Amino acid sequence: MMTGARETGQVVAVYGTLSDLLSVASSKLGIKATSVYNGKGGLIDDIALIRDDDVLFVCEGEPFIDPQTDSKPPEGSLGSHTDWLTLNVGGRYFTTTRSTLVNKEPDSMLAHMFKDKGVWGNKQDHRGAFLIDRSPEYFEPILNYLRHGQLIVNDGINLLGVLEEARFFGIDSLIEHLEVAIKNSQPPEDHSPISRKEFVRFLLATPTKSELRCQGLNFSGADLSRLDLRYINFKMANLSRCNLAHANLCCANLERADLSGSVLDCANLQGVKMLCSNAEGASLKLCNFEDPSGLKANLEGANLKGVDMEGSQMTGINLRVATLKNAKLKNCNLRGATLAGTDLENCDLSGCDLQEANLRGSNVKGAIFEEMLTPLHMSQSVR
Repeated sequence: MMTGARETGQVVAVYGTLSDLLSVASSKLGIKATSVYNGKGGLIDDIALIRDDDVLFVCEGEPFIDPQTDSKPPEGSLGSHTDWLTLNVGGRYFTTTRSTLVNKEPDSMLAHMFKDKGVWGNKQDHRGAFLIDRSPEYFEPILNYLRHGQLIVNDGINLLGVLEEARFFGIDSLIEHLEVAIKNSQPPEDHSPISRKEFVRFLLATPTKSELRCQGLNFSGADLSRLDLRYINFKMANLSRCNLAHANLCCANLERADLSGSVLDCANLQGVKMLCSNAEGASLKLCNFEDPSGLKANLEGANLKGVDMEGSQMTGINLRVATLKNAKLKNCNLRGATLAGTDLENCDLSGCDLQEANLRGSNVKGAIFEEMLTPLHMSQSVR
């Protein structure tokens, strides 16, 4: 056959001289044969060197070209992206093609590592596998994504780990898929209110001397009546429309809590902290804010619009700059109370005891002061 060719051979009988063989080869192959080589590229100059079943190559004067090596594509051609590679990732071997690592994400680290042979100087182990010091569990989904374009992660594999590997290798399109998958895998936030049964179980499991932290929890609409809730931190909790009648809230922290529409009738509120709380429309009839030890309840800045506090004991209470517009405070004990800067517009204070109460700067427009137990001096209210 011709040198460099793989499928243009002919079977001929060898006889006579070397010139006769060249003449027959020229006729059979349609060329002007001038030289004969054996299968290893050796030049034959005597017909006696030829053995039975030898494969001979003839040429028209060009050098010998081995057809077995000539069929390989040149270095750097497109074919270089189809050769097979073995990767040693954290001790685990992965076999893939160069095109898998390069074609889908051409700007990724993997593409730059294997696009051109030897450019990055990748280290290889004793088996010739390229060493990559990363987690094999998280690398496998990335390699499969580069193979078929689908994100498939087996059970037990943390998506956050795969995401970090994708960021490390710069697989941008996979990062977007993973972020969506992680978001969808998160359980929905549970904002459902805590029931009485759940809260009672919580109370029973807590030592009496431990501070119970319920800050920011949702108790909306719960029945917490007659429970012992002393010293509990309800700061910023949602207690709207709760039933807290007859509950013991002594020294509880209700700062910035939402108590709108709640029922706290006959509740014990000694020393309670309700700074800036929202109790609009709540019912606080016959509540006790008065602590014999002198600890004063603090409702400074609270929103008490339209509350009903009739008959409550509020000696020394701090209602500074609170809003009590349209509130009902009939027959309340407000001795020594701080009402400075309080909005008492249209507030019903009939039958209240306001002895030594501080109303300086308060808004008493439309307020009702009928049947007062003690006279209200002008020095107490200057607005």
